[in-house]
Amino acid sequence: MASNQPDFFWSFLPYWAVAYILAMIGWTAVGRFMMSAFLPPDSPNYIYRFFRLLTEWPLQAVAFITPLILPPKFLPLMLAFWAFMLRYVAHMVFAKYGMAPSLGVN
Repeated sequence: MASNQPDFFWSFLPYWAVAYILAMIGWTAVGRFMMSAFLPPDSPNYIYRFFRLLTEWPLQAVAFITPLILPPKFLPLMLAFWAFMLRYVAHMVFAKYGMAPSLGVN
């Protein structure tokens, strides 16, 4: 049975790559914030070390643009906020140019 619909994954690969990368950064930042409540910053826990490794570079960018009134402990939550907002904006841009999958039937 032939279908004239585009392949759901390969046709929208740039969209999926951006969406998954931003989601991974956002959720990892949330995990880093949650684990920081129980672990010291130099903990040998391998999951926490991975979270720090993955979120350290975007966290520095967020720290640069975030007002100093926000305590450093809450920077991972600010990173998560910006990652999810960028994901939302990216979806709107991709959808505007027809590069995002849609639920509508044509």
